[in-house]
Amino acid sequence: MLKRYAKLYYIFAKNHIKVMMEYRVDFFIGVISVMLQQFASIFFVKVVFDHIEQINGWSFYEILFIYGIAATGRSLHHIFFDNLWTLGWQYVRPGQLDRLLIRPINPLFHVCADRLQQDGLGQLAIGIIILASAFLHLDLAFGMFEWVMLVIMIISSGLIYIAINLFFATFSFWMIDSLPVVYAVFNLSEFAKYPLTIYNKTIRIFLTWVIPYGFTAFYPAAWFLDRTGYGYVGVVSPLIGVGAIAIAYIFWLFGLKAYASTGT
Repeated sequence: MLKRYAKLYYIFAKNHIKVMMEYRVDFFIGVISVMLQQFASIFFVKVVFDHIEQINGWSFYEILFIYGIAATGRSLHHIFFDNLWTLGWQYVRPGQLDRLLIRPINPLFHVCADRLQQDGLGQLAIGIIILASAFLHLDLAFGMFEWVMLVIMIISSGLIYIAINLFFATFSFWMIDSLPVVYAVFNLSEFAKYPLTIYNKTIRIFLTWVIPYGFTAFYPAAWFLDRTGYGYVGVVSPLIGVGAIAIAYIFWLFGLKAYASTGT
């Protein structure tokens, strides 16, 4: 089963890349624009730190480390699962989901495999550059275990982004188009690029246990940076990622049962 879906995804991806390469200028503009957007955010943070040494006990490169994990994890969602944004207006509203339901493959797989988002490659590149820059300025002793954990933390970060997007995109089965809700919730992820300790307690609790964006970057980074009081929470980030995906997928299956074709 896994081998079959891997082969199918390869076919979908290859065909989509061929289409993208027909418009190479658009492809590179998309990648570069995302990189510039991320650079602009980092530049803003750098301007702030040109006037102060720390924000609530966090140095510039520690925040950069958090930002890098967030950007790299989010890129996994951006590249492979960005099509979830279109579930309502592209599949549910015009009844195009019917076409997927009669095919002998998982409809969620089909939705996600329908498009690769090249813009995410720019985000991935920036995330890696930011992490490398932060690592060079932080006193972090990384062995094989730490490098493996970093990869696991980034993957779990991506899983949480995917799970949250999938969960709220599923509301399209009742709302026809849940894009405004998905957009509003996903914008909250901007808070997760910075230490949660700079926010008040209500926001910290909300971004930890209600919509767990805190586990996409802050808590994993706190574990690597050995931040007392937060590191032990960061180590459960992979479990949060797997649990979030499981809950989102169960909710997707529940929503799929409620789906009724809307036609055009």
